[in-house]
Amino acid sequence: MKVTNYLSILLLIATISTACKKDKIEYENDFEKSYRNWVNFKTTSGNSYIYQVSTSSWTNFQTFTTIMVSNGQVTGRTYMSRSTNPPSAAVTIHEQWEEGQNTLNTHQNAAATLTLDEIYDRAKTDWLKKRSDADFYFEAKNDGMISSCGFVPDGCQDDCFTGITIDFIRKLD
Repeated sequence: MKVTNYLSILLLIATISTACKKDKIEYENDFEKSYRNWVNFKTTSGNSYIYQVSTSSWTNFQTFTTIMVSNGQVTGRTYMSRSTNPPSAAVTIHEQWEEGQNTLNTHQNAAATLTLDEIYDRAKTDWLKKRSDADFYFEAKNDGMISSCGFVPDGCQDDCFTGITIDFIRKLD
């Protein structure tokens, strides 16, 4: 009888401690649905795809980084920064470059060379991690996959988004 009680108590403690370790994230259901869409896409694309990360500022400055992934490995990156000058809407290109597999990460200012597996991991462990001092955002407009994910600290006025905006995700040809 004592062994049975002892085993029951150990099982209860293990269950409670496991339940407490579960990640608490904002938009958990939407994230999980999006993650399942990503896993399906990853399978059908052979884990080879291209995606574009963009940023924009209230000052009309924008950046676009395109990441190429082949068989789960980042193989290339392109970047462009530009601004739009009102009222004529003339576009000024400030910087533009391309990196291949042998020159990855030799430039600054672009989005990091992450795979979508790494992006989903960062979304779950950082960008959507519950905290009381921020507003959270999550959208999945890329055929159900992540398109916007991150947070803005309370009280911040301009360009405070921490996270990622993905304009498109496509199979690599």
